[in-house]
Amino acid sequence: DYMLANSSMAKSDVIAEVERYIAWPGQALSYKLGEFKIKQLRDFAHQQLGEQFDIKAFHTQILIDGALPMPILEQKIKRWVKSQQ
Repeated sequence: DYMLANSSMAKSDVIAEVERYIAWPGQALSYKLGEFKIKQLRDFAHQQLGEQFDIKAFHTQILIDGALPMPILEQKIKRWVKSQQ
């Protein structure tokens, strides 16, 4: 009911999402943890680079190598930030 009232999703899509969350809760948790880590890394990069921070370049760094474990991605972004300073 919440998803139907607060999103533009069709009822069939809402049902599919809820069923997926019930059957595979770790996927949704992993997604949100990844989102949280990427936001932390973006904030770190922006804080370190200030005016030099380029969101497009940051996104390229996040996406260019495909899926990575979060500790590896964090190391990569920290090395990239250092190389930009």
